[in-house]
Amino acid sequence: MIPLNDSQIRTSFVNASRKEVSDVSLPAELETIDFEVRDFLGWRDKKLPRRAYVVTIVDGAPVGVLLRQADAMPRTRPQCAWCQDVTLSNDVVFYSAKRAGQAGKNGDTVGTLVCAEFQCSANVRKLPPLAYVGFDAEAARQERIATLQQRAVAFTSSVLNGVG
Repeated sequence: MIPLNDSQIRTSFVNASRKEVSDVSLPAELETIDFEVRDFLGWRDKKLPRRAYVVTIVDGAPVGVLLRQADAMPRTRPQCAWCQDVTLSNDVVFYSAKRAGQAGKNGDTVGTLVCAEFQCSANVRKLPPLAYVGFDAEAARQERIATLQQRAVAFTSSVLNGVG
């Protein structure tokens, strides 16, 4: 992922009002984030605990999405739709996002199950266990990284383009 600054992040939001953008609490550690090991930038709002944000790179430009966490927690332990890590030690929650433009103004939303604290980039970079003799764990890790990037961008694009 390309490094982002405060201004780039704030101007990237496609489904938030000006007021919501001005209220965004950026990550405190923004200056120290290693974007080389990030496939997207995701964080929870410290002031509004049910609000979160994700920024991905779509066609070379940052696209930000305001997310809202569902009030209810899933009854069973779900799998993150983005990293699909089956050995997670963290919670997975349901986030919804208004679609951009008129669709969002009409109340159209899209949702996904994601790691509660957006640990997906770290999860996919762990070497998977050897599945069989000759298993290429590094190739599997690289495939998981690429798949995570595709899923995060697909979600952001669905918010941006109003495509299910």
